[in-house]
Amino acid sequence: MNDSHEHHYHHEHAGHDHHMGHAHSHGHLGWALLLTLGFAAVEAAAGWWAGSLALLGDAGHMVTDASALGLAALAGIVARGGVTRRHSFGLGRIEVLAAAVNALFMLAIVTSIVIGAVQRLQTPTDVDGPVVALVAALGLGINLVVLWTLSHGHQDMNTRGAILHVMGDLLGSVAALASGLIIWATGWLAIDPILSLVICVVILISSIRLLREALHVFMEGVPRHLNIEEVGEAMAATEQVCSVHDLHIWNLSSQEVALSAHVVLRNMDDWQAVLRNLQAMLQTRFGIGHATLQPELPQEVRIPVSELRGPERH
Repeated sequence: MNDSHEHHYHHEHAGHDHHMGHAHSHGHLGWALLLTLGFAAVEAAAGWWAGSLALLGDAGHMVTDASALGLAALAGIVARGGVTRRHSFGLGRIEVLAAAVNALFMLAIVTSIVIGAVQRLQTPTDVDGPVVALVAALGLGINLVVLWTLSHGHQDMNTRGAILHVMGDLLGSVAALASGLIIWATGWLAIDPILSLVICVVILISSIRLLREALHVFMEGVPRHLNIEEVGEAMAATEQVCSVHDLHIWNLSSQEVALSAHVVLRNMDDWQAVLRNLQAMLQTRFGIGHATLQPELPQEVRIPVSELRGPERH
């Protein structure tokens, strides 16, 4: 768009509710945090009793995950703070920040696991197969409970970041259980670091995907599930709308989408009816609950109308 176009600041606003709808999300995260910390203590005690560095290391991993769950729960609480004088859109985007931090944590964890696995391949260490298998089976059960708890909460990007950590633990428990059983049955020590490397690849892919999505939100990108051309054409096809320009769509948070646009009308007297129709269409068809729309008449437009034109009317 040409920057010479005059901007107006008295916009009409679509109906918008800043309530995040996360009343129970941080509660699920809190329970997940308690379960994870509780089992980390059990695992650390078992590792000390059995003299297993592998179990002690996994206990440290779970403490790190508990910290991530705590961060996610705190972000969920802060995000529900609503609109303030300094944050007119509210604090919902802090959940995206927490998701990005958790993804970075997971990348650091993957790096440490890879280093440890390579060292173990070069210098195998004795592993108590039965103890590892037993504790890993218990850990698998705990992680399944935690995963079930989180999956029944509000599915925002923040919770997905926490789930990513739990999935890492769950896959680690599966790998530890398999390696414990194989070592117990065959004595093949290399299976433990080999399975760890396989799990690292899975976690790495998920972490990069989550981090990329969080960065997309921070960069005010168009939500990936929406097509800006499709939205513009649907708006321009609304009755009494000539065209749409200066159209922008972005995420206020991981769940909430905002839109702003200039709407060129045939008759300004139709604006209230057009506004209601646009609001309803944007909400029901595209899930856009916050729309800032500015009406204009054709002669007010000093720049070429965008490509998003409505159908010709005779």
